[in-house]
Amino acid sequence: MKTLRTGLIAAVAALGIAVTLSLGAWQWGRAQQRLALQAAIEARAAQPPLQQDALLTAAGSPDLLHRPVVLRGQWLAQHTVYLDNRQMQGRPGFYVVTPLQLAVPASAPPVVLVQRGWVPRDFQDRTRLPPVETPAGEVTLTGRIAPAPARLYDFDGAPAGPIRQNLDLAVFRRETGLALVDGSVQQVGSPSEGLLRDWPAPASGAEKNYGYAFQWWAL
Repeated sequence: MKTLRTGLIAAVAALGIAVTLSLGAWQWGRAQQRLALQAAIEARAAQPPLQQDALLTAAGSPDLLHRPVVLRGQWLAQHTVYLDNRQMQGRPGFYVVTPLQLAVPASAPPVVLVQRGWVPRDFQDRTRLPPVETPAGEVTLTGRIAPAPARLYDFDGAPAGPIRQNLDLAVFRRETGLALVDGSVQQVGSPSEGLLRDWPAPASGAEKNYGYAFQWWAL
């Protein structure tokens, strides 16, 4: 009986070791995948800027994410949205998003949603819009192709005013009637027009997987 009990304990211990080793190896593999994705993002960001024609022919393609791009068009300032509860340099405020109607020969020129930058909020009056300059006429800007703005938890549903918690591209397309292409562009460059553009760099998150791997192996 004692020998059987010892054998069972040894079998359970061996199974536990195998499981923890396997889980640690899985987390290690996930870290390698994340690092490879991060390297691909950095490689795309280092490539020469695309012209807007490339964006139009492959709108929404994941292969274009984080590529630099040059856009030329006219701001549709009446459709500017201020995304609330967004931080830059550790300060809360708004991401300012304005559609840009591209200067292309078409009866209904396509429109790109541009994340123009960040502005601080007015804590005395939460409904007051901060001053942002939106040049009239044709403008040229440099940015990087990005997904639509990240979605935050929405406490009050989906308001349709200029200040919003989130911006759903499909809903905004129906609301405005604009020919919005998929995805968006984050404008880059020095502060201007009342906006900061110190966008957070995409992080791989591999360090978390490494930590989990070592925890499993330590067990």
